[in-house]
Amino acid sequence: MISEFLSHKNKIFILFLFFFSIIINQYYGNRGAFPMDSFHFFDSGYRVLNGDVPFIDYWLVRGPLLDYIQAVFFYIFGVNWQSYVLHASLINALITISTFFVLKNFKLKTIYCFLYSLLFSILAYPSSGTPFADQHSAFFSLLGIYSLLLAINNQRKLYWVLIPVFLGFAFLSKQVPASYVILSVSFILLLYSFINNKFDCIKYSFVSSVSFVFLILIFGKSQGITISSFLDQYIFYPQTVGAERINNFNFTFNGVIGHFKFIYFAIIPLLYENLKKIFSNKNYIKHNNFYIFLVLLFLTFSLILHQLLTKNQTFIFFLIPILTAFSQISLTESKLKFKKPICLIIVLICLFATFKYHLRYNENREFHELKNVNFELAVDAKKIHKKLSGLNWITPQFKKNPTEEINIINRIESLLKKDTRNKMVITNYPFFSIVLDQKLYSPSRIYTGDGTTHPLRGSEYASKYKELMDNIILKNNISVIYVINTANKNTNFHYISLYQHCFEEISLLSQLKSYELKNCKMTL
Repeated sequence: MISEFLSHKNKIFILFLFFFSIIINQYYGNRGAFPMDSFHFFDSGYRVLNGDVPFIDYWLVRGPLLDYIQAVFFYIFGVNWQSYVLHASLINALITISTFFVLKNFKLKTIYCFLYSLLFSILAYPSSGTPFADQHSAFFSLLGIYSLLLAINNQRKLYWVLIPVFLGFAFLSKQVPASYVILSVSFILLLYSFINNKFDCIKYSFVSSVSFVFLILIFGKSQGITISSFLDQYIFYPQTVGAERINNFNFTFNGVIGHFKFIYFAIIPLLYENLKKIFSNKNYIKHNNFYIFLVLLFLTFSLILHQLLTKNQTFIFFLIPILTAFSQISLTESKLKFKKPICLIIVLICLFATFKYHLRYNENREFHELKNVNFELAVDAKKIHKKLSGLNWITPQFKKNPTEEINIINRIESLLKKDTRNKMVITNYPFFSIVLDQKLYSPSRIYTGDGTTHPLRGSEYASKYKELMDNIILKNNISVIYVINTANKNTNFHYISLYQHCFEEISLLSQLKSYELKNCKMTL
């Protein structure tokens, strides 16, 4: 199968998709920034490279896997912005080529496999451009889904084994949408096994799952990560945030239906063909095509559910070319009278939708809140530091004058550089450790006001976060805490107030305050 896939004709398409996927993401990954999102794993990847451990040296609610992957990229390609964007670009290439491979396996014509994979690469990672937990979780979930589709279609042991591995990577990228996909896959796997009396697939997947968990536990132990810290930070605390969002969710037609209309449209032919077969053939539930349909249906609803509950911008429009491709496969096998013109129509709509969302999310950078920004005003971020070279710096906070923001950052950088003491820096610009080449001991990656990055006052986990912060201060002999605020937006970090008996507040700039350690009696 692999040798057939790598035939001379396919190699040309694969090479084009590989380089195109990388180039398009590199381009848009350098097009503006939303600092707390764009740099989310920049500093933490650097910290892991230099020996820091998630859950111990900083509070972590999502994406430990991304920190370790980024540390590898920094190690190989150097600590710089382009190495950071390359991480997302190679994921984009991996999932694009995987899409091409899967569609080829389902006997779709090569030209259509290439077309849908190309459209997928445009709508996949470039909307963010930089490593992001939601995207990693979705794309590793998609690799798990692809493995399940191939397992059903080919009955090869390897694919059953790969399913838990990819889904495990997805969960370690972010708990959702991975959890929704894991539940869906588990249900389909059990249904498929019992209906078809094929239990080897459960055996292979179970052994793979246990092995994966065992290896992760060994790795965690080697890093000094305790099970309790992992559960508190990655499982139990995020559940409190998720429960609140579910309770506050408001159903609207436009939010649930209208916003995702092209995704729903893409799956309609697939839905129609399968429902027709279900009602006309009572044995269809034993057919492989039925389970392939279920897999795609559950994947779609899992990702839509995630988007409805997250506060991040929509990024799942990459489903459109995938679902359109499988709709076309379903129509090709159909006895429908007008299937050729219908296929043409869905291809054209797929092209239109791709162009539409490309403009919105890639060109206009809506995912990073840069809609209606004049990108001609952008400034090369090498003016901040050469390690950021290539990034066209313009942000939502200073969209009319990015130079003003850079000047503020440079003034702050200069003051921090002069202070050679061990210091903790609280900021939503998670790159100062890299440009200063210093450990800055931030207890969280970033700081939001809604409790998504760390427990807020009144949370049952606030004491655990305070304990982690105490340990960081004492273990590293922290002399001063700096808090950086810009654009008249305060970094939400109330824990400073809990150290009033320890620190003296000094205002250095309108955007920078220091809290000098004075006679603090904390003990480990």
